Amino acid sequence: MRVQKKKLCDICFPKQWKTISSDSLQDSGYPVYGANGIIGFYSEYNHEKKTLLITCRGATCGSLNICEPYSYVNGNAMALDNLSEEIDIQYLFYYLQYRGFSDVITGSAQPQIVRNSLEKIYVFYPEITQQKKICDTLDKVCDLIALRRKQLERLDLMVKARFVEMFGDPVQNPYNWCVVNMAELGNCKNGMNFHTEDSGIDIFCLGVGDFKNLAYITDTTKLPLISLNRLPSEEYLLKDGDIVFVRSNGNKDLVGRSLLVYPGNVPTTFSGFCIRFRLQSDKVQTDYLLMVLKSEAIRKMMVGRGANIQNLNQKILSELVIPVPPLEKQKRFSLFFSQVDKLKLPIQRSLDTLEVLKKSLMQEYFGQGV
Repeated sequence: MRVQKKKLCDICFPKQWKTISSDSLQDSGYPVYGANGIIGFYSEYNHEKKTLLITCRGATCGSLNICEPYSYVNGNAMALDNLSEEIDIQYLFYYLQYRGFSDVITGSAQPQIVRNSLEKIYVFYPEITQQKKICDTLDKVCDLIALRRKQLERLDLMVKARFVEMFGDPVQNPYNWCVVNMAELGNCKNGMNFHTEDSGIDIFCLGVGDFKNLAYITDTTKLPLISLNRLPSEEYLLKDGDIVFVRSNGNKDLVGRSLLVYPGNVPTTFSGFCIRFRLQSDKVQTDYLLMVLKSEAIRKMMVGRGANIQNLNQKILSELVIPVPPLEKQKRFSLFFSQVDKLKLPIQRSLDTLEVLKKSLMQEYFGQGV
C-alpha cells in the first residue's frame, strides 16, 4: 500500500476565526462551534462545508470535532480550512486522534495550540479509496462503542430515577429523615504524594484519570502501576467498600466525582489528588451513600462554593449532611442497585473489548506513521 507523507499545514490551512461573544449568541440560526462543540446559534456562518476543528485553548486543548456545513467556528477552535481533496476528513480526524497533540501544546496554566506549532505535524495517508475503507471500519467500531455507552447511560439513569423515587433530593430531604454529618459515618484520608525517582516496589494506584462514568471498580489490576521505595502503610491501602473522591484537578467538572472500590486482596493505593472515605457506621448502606454523594445537589455543595474552587478537602466532605432513611428502605435500593449492575457487567465487558479493538486497529492503520 503506497503511503504519502506531508505536513499538516501543506494539506490544509489552520485558522482561528473571530470569536463571537456569548452575549451575541442567539436561540436559533446557524450553529456556533466553540472549544467543545455547539455552544449556541448565530445569524451568520463562516464555514459552508464540514470542517475538522482542534480545540486550541483550555483544559480540553487538543480535542477534535467536525462542524456541520453552514456553521460558525469560534476562535477557541482551530479550523483546518481548505482541506486537500487527497485527504478524507474522517480519516484525518482518526489520524490526529491517534497521534495526539502533546508535543504541540504550550503553556501550563492555560494550555494552547497555535498555528506555528502545527508546522511540526506530519500526516501519513494512503490513496483516498483506502482511507475511506479504513474510516468505514473504524466508524462501525465507534458506532458500537457509542451504543454500549448509551446502554450503560440508560441503566445509570434508571438507578438515579429509582433513587429519586424512593428518597427524593438528599439536600431538600422531603421525607424529613434524621440527618448526620459524614464525619459521623466514617473517616477521610488524603492520598499519597509520589516521587518520580522512587523505585523498588510496584503497586496499583487509583488516580484522577481513572474516574470515568463508573459506579465502582472491582478489578484494580487494570489500574496504572506506580513505583515506591516501600509498601504504603495500612491507611493508604484501599479496602472493599471504600469510596474515593477526586480532590483536586484543573478540570473543575472532575472535582467531587466518586466511586466505590473493591480491590479484594490486591494491594491498591490512591494518589494525592484523591480523598478516600471509609464507612464505619451501620446507619447507611454503601450503595445508598454512593448515590447520595453522586447526586447533583450534593456535588454542588462540595465544589460549588465559588467559580475558582477546584479542590475538595476533608473539612468540606466531613461536614456534608446526609439523610438517613429506614435501613430496610436502603436495603431494597441496594438490591435494585446490584440487579442493575448485573445487567451492566456484560455491556461493560463488551465496551472494554471494543475499545481495545479500536486501539489495535488505529495502531495498525496509523502506528507506522506516528
